[in-house]
Amino acid sequence: MKKALFLLIGVLSINVLVAQDAKKTKAPKPKKTDSQITVAPKRLTVAHPSDHFLIQIGSDSWTNKPDSIRTDGGRFFNFYLMLDKPFKTNPKFSTAYGLGLGTSNIYFDKQYVNVGSSSGSLQFLGHPSNGDHFEKFKVTEIFLELPVELRYTLDPENSGKSWKFAVGAKVGTLLKAYSKGKNLVRADGSSVNDASYIVKEYDTKYFNSTRLTFTGRVGYGNFSINAGYSVTNVIKGGFGPSMNNFTLGLTVSGL
Repeated sequence: MKKALFLLIGVLSINVLVAQDAKKTKAPKPKKTDSQITVAPKRLTVAHPSDHFLIQIGSDSWTNKPDSIRTDGGRFFNFYLMLDKPFKTNPKFSTAYGLGLGTSNIYFDKQYVNVGSSSGSLQFLGHPSNGDHFEKFKVTEIFLELPVELRYTLDPENSGKSWKFAVGAKVGTLLKAYSKGKNLVRADGSSVNDASYIVKEYDTKYFNSTRLTFTGRVGYGNFSINAGYSVTNVIKGGFGPSMNNFTLGLTVSGL
């Protein structure tokens, strides 16, 4: 997966650089004699918004979850490479599309999520009667995502010092899902094994393989606040409760 990620980043980076170089490179023109020289009227050129890459990080949560699911916060991390296409009629507006990775990490309070269960549903189990539980436990999902945005930049000639707004959506396909428990402890807090004891379980069968998320951003320069809400359920229908992802965080953009 690391090789695929590096390949993805390399290909999209080359596309962005080639597109930028093509705009800057002009074919040489033959020299004109004095009699051929004419004065052309000045044309206004406007630089388009320069958010070709997006790095996003922040809080992640499952909405509409029942009381039987005891989450303890969550985090997400996203990375996208995007191409930006300004409107010819109004360069303050542009559309952008790209490709990247989106991750979701949901943490649980003394609860074990049996992602590999053969019972026919995703099980959220409390600690057994002897009180043993993992000190830290989370469920992680990793998606390959295609984001699309409609952008507005207040001052496109100085996009690095301008207010920016964007609304859009992204569709993702699930690459990997797993649970991770660290440091199995007893009710009194003492370790059953040792503090470095880790258990991972990989299985995607109970998680929705497609995620559709509506997004929004507002910010200044290279920093913005982002929010996202998935309209598709986290868990496949019939395999667990109907829940959605809600994210709120910080975007760092550039190039």
